[in-house]
Amino acid sequence: MLMTNEIRVGTAFMYEGQPLMVQKMLGQKSGRQGMVTKLRVANIVTGSTQDLGLDAGEKFEEVDLVEKNVKLSYIDGNDFHFMDQETYDDITLEKDYLGDNAGYISPDDDYEVKVTYYNDKPVGVRLPIQVTRTITYCEPGVKGDTSGKSTKPATLDTGMEVKVPLFCNTDDRIVIDTRDGSFVERAKN
Repeated sequence: MLMTNEIRVGTAFMYEGQPLMVQKMLGQKSGRQGMVTKLRVANIVTGSTQDLGLDAGEKFEEVDLVEKNVKLSYIDGNDFHFMDQETYDDITLEKDYLGDNAGYISPDDDYEVKVTYYNDKPVGVRLPIQVTRTITYCEPGVKGDTSGKSTKPATLDTGMEVKVPLFCNTDDRIVIDTRDGSFVERAKN
């Protein structure tokens, strides 16, 4: 069984008889009735998406998924083409199926990702926890501000926008946590 606090982007679970996969964490809200976790989920079978609010302490049945190691070959419009590292088959996933994960991967990357299958149908990807990306645009850094408490928006080489500390500049290579899109550190290399 899976508890609400164990659910992350890419987690698959049964909800009201339907297999769902989490595409995006929308946040948590506390109130008189307890903690509510808001998610954007996709139905694995139909592909439809919906926003869901789950109470803390709810239990869900996990969905059995099969994973295969792949590498992103190229992107064609909204289609992401992956190559299976064992059979060299081409696997195509739409950008909608990838959710937030689409902004973390590029054909230039040298790391493998895992494509998840449900009943022999590719339904999503699981990325490494941390990836390195290059900032293509952000406001100039402020000299002497190294506290890291304040943030500013930055556009990455994949087109995704993330929040980074004020000391980051355009062309900096940074490490991003793929679970929540947060800045981890400047890349060492």
